[in-house]
Amino acid sequence: MYIRQNAAQSLPVPSLWGIDAEIAGKPIVRGTITINSLSGNTLTGTANFRGSPIPIQGTWDENAKTIQFDSPYASFAGQLTIYDDPGINVRHLVLSGKFLMKPPSLQAGESGSWIATTDIALTGPPINTEAIPPVGVFLTSDLLYYTGRRNSRGFYR
Repeated sequence: MYIRQNAAQSLPVPSLWGIDAEIAGKPIVRGTITINSLSGNTLTGTANFRGSPIPIQGTWDENAKTIQFDSPYASFAGQLTIYDDPGINVRHLVLSGKFLMKPPSLQAGESGSWIATTDIALTGPPINTEAIPPVGVFLTSDLLYYTGRRNSRGFYR
C-alpha cells in the first residue's frame, strides 16, 4: 500500500459524476452531477435527475476533502474518498454523505444518504490502494456509461 500526502487538487473540474440517493434504504433518484467550475473553495454546476439540468452551488474544502452544495430542492454534504487501481490505471473518486430535502420538494424535511462517483486516468503514483471501492462505485458508474433508456422516474430500464 502506498498513500501519498499533499496530492494536487483532488476534485477534477470539469467533471461528470453518477449519483444515487436513497431515503430509509429506498432509492429515490439516480442521475448525474456536473461540476463545472471551482474557484477558490466555491463550486458551481448542475444536477440532472429527471432529464433537465438544475443549478447547484456549494463549497469544496481541499484539506478536509469535504463538499457541500445546494440545489433548489435539496442540500447535500459529503466526503471524498479515493480508490486507485494501478492494474488498470484508474482512480475512482467517491463522494458520499447525507442530504436534506427542502421546499418546494414534495419530500421537504426528509433526509437520506447519497453516493456519487467518477473516475479518471491514474497518471501518477497511487494515493490509496488499501481497499476496494464500495458497491456504489459500480452502480453509479453505470449511470455515466450506460446508454439505455430511463423510465419516467429517472431509472434505467
